[in-house]
Amino acid sequence: MKISACIITKNEEANLPRCLKSIRDLVDEIVIVDSGSSDRTPFIATEYNARFIKHDWEGYVGQKNFALSKASYNWVFSIDADEELSPELQDEIKKIHEGPEPSYSAPVGYQVSRVVFYEGQWIRFGDWYPDLLVRLFDRRKASFAGGKVHERLEIKGTIDNLSGELHHYTYKDVADQKARIEYYSTLWAETAKAEGKKAGFLDPYTHSAWRLIRSLFVKGAIKGGTLGWQIARLNAHEVYLKYKKLSQMQ
Repeated sequence: MKISACIITKNEEANLPRCLKSIRDLVDEIVIVDSGSSDRTPFIATEYNARFIKHDWEGYVGQKNFALSKASYNWVFSIDADEELSPELQDEIKKIHEGPEPSYSAPVGYQVSRVVFYEGQWIRFGDWYPDLLVRLFDRRKASFAGGKVHERLEIKGTIDNLSGELHHYTYKDVADQKARIEYYSTLWAETAKAEGKKAGFLDPYTHSAWRLIRSLFVKGAIKGGTLGWQIARLNAHEVYLKYKKLSQMQ
């Protein structure tokens, strides 16, 4: 079974080696679509024999769909530069890769659970876990959709589960997390406004309050103690900013 790995990048020299090392022996090609890196990203791609394609940024959805279009094979593993496959997930992908081409009745995609490395530990509580994502799939049956942020994969067919985890090194530190919250909340508000959504005066408060309650008590962030509270609070703050910015844009 032939598999292409697809990655989008911009200035990912800190993350890319870890990502590529975890997947290079499991796929038949690596396709990297880069939107203007000024660091060592292109050289790292070359070191891992990846096909490096320069392409102007057209949003997460457009960029990832462009990467899919450049894959040589029908089956694709879509992975972000700040992710890596756990040893267990590597073993599972290896078995699939060494097996035959899927039959007509076989799954058209496999979903994995993504776990975040944050403040020195793996977070397996709260909103962040389990973060189930389809990452190995038949690109003939799938495409990315969504707004400026939080793209989603739309796929037609049966999905199977893999037990190995995808490791996610999403934030360098709390300062980096806060900066991304500011950035992504703006993108969300711009997308929501373009879709005709509205936000009332109370929406920033009610939505963020519910997010905090859900994170702590429904999703179990309270089990994480001080760190669980920190994550839940910052997630709620992001929701507050989303609706506050949407309200201000109206």
